[in-house]
Amino acid sequence: MTATQDHPAIADARLHQGEDDGTATGPVDPGAGLVRIPAHRYTSAEFAELELRRLWPRTWQLACCVDHVAEPGDWFEYRVGPFSVLIVRDGDGTLRAFQNACRHRGNSLCSGSGSGLAELKCGYHGWTWDLAGQLRRVPGRKGFGSLKLSEFPLLSAQVDTWGPFVFVNLDLEAPGLDVYLEGVPADVSWARLEEFRCTASVVGEVAANWKTVADGFSETYHIQTLHPELLRNIDDVNAPQRLWGHTGKSEQLYGLASPRFADGLSDAEVWDSFVVTQGGRMGVSEPGSVPEVPDGSTVADVIAARIRAHAATQGSDLSGFDTDRIMRLHQYNLFPNCSVLVTADTLSALVARPGAAPGTAEMGIFAFRRASAGAPFAKPVDLRVAFEDLDLGYVLNQDAAVLAGIQRGLNQPGLTEIVLSQEEKRVINTHRNLERYLGIGPAD
Repeated sequence: MTATQDHPAIADARLHQGEDDGTATGPVDPGAGLVRIPAHRYTSAEFAELELRRLWPRTWQLACCVDHVAEPGDWFEYRVGPFSVLIVRDGDGTLRAFQNACRHRGNSLCSGSGSGLAELKCGYHGWTWDLAGQLRRVPGRKGFGSLKLSEFPLLSAQVDTWGPFVFVNLDLEAPGLDVYLEGVPADVSWARLEEFRCTASVVGEVAANWKTVADGFSETYHIQTLHPELLRNIDDVNAPQRLWGHTGKSEQLYGLASPRFADGLSDAEVWDSFVVTQGGRMGVSEPGSVPEVPDGSTVADVIAARIRAHAATQGSDLSGFDTDRIMRLHQYNLFPNCSVLVTADTLSALVARPGAAPGTAEMGIFAFRRASAGAPFAKPVDLRVAFEDLDLGYVLNQDAAVLAGIQRGLNQPGLTEIVLSQEEKRVINTHRNLERYLGIGPAD
């Protein structure tokens, strides 16, 4: 296979070249109406095996954050299904990634994450590589006859960064991360993502297929039912979406009542809803009397001002961001398994990875804070918790709580398909990309 001819990401990039007009483009036809997706894609062991062979070894995936591997000698192991990628910062400060396997008998070289690494030594027989992946020592080398060290470097993987994120791809022929991300970096350049520092990552196992998890963060159709408290402070109706190809986005404006409330809501009702669902952004934990809304301002302006003031106490300067930048959520979907959520004061990333069986997955979240320009990096807190202890915040907890029930429903023998509307075009886009990578048709 040649990268310029056959790789799905290259074909996809050509398909969408020049189509960046702010509308749904490419594989989703906005006028197509109802779309049917085979339900077995979420339950079948055979389908999961096909994904392991054709999807996960060929796509860019968010592995960790720059904070994890900021200094020479830092390392982080990324796992997805049976695959393990070792990300290291070498002595020259170059970020590198290797398949986590000794070239002798395949033993994994490192697990977890850490600092102070000077070399990569197999704990089984002692073969040792430098941090650039070159083999330097083989105990009992005479027994291997004419073995040449230069013939056994570590097996490389692609690695690159975007803002505070570190991505890896096991496919050396895949197009670069800049191609893969398409229009996303330019679209969010206003947010200066490089100023964010990762504070924590949390991973928990959920009783649902990885796509069930990812789908929940790829549409706003469910807000009116699943998030009644949130509905009182978000415009979920006028929520534009855009598709580039592998990537897509939606926008939701907070600090005003949903248009679904025909008679509107009072400022106090909007304020209380915001406090309940995301009051931590203002440093306010309990609903109460709404502050005075000055003439010519809105309750959204008041909330934005409170967020600026609270951020200042945390060392973040939001004075350059207007109300819209603070109150509008930009949510980016990166195929296959990542959602990045951005406002002026917040950044988080949600990932979904396959579990040991088709009906299980790992759900992870990376949390960030905006720091001052040039702030030092610090190791994030990395936690693995039981699902019942997976606390993602008020709204995301509601999303997580329905996952197991969705998966049980998908396993029912009479449910042969799910149906999607064009409001769920980002979910549809996931499946169209899946079809390209797996080499299957829409009905397969």
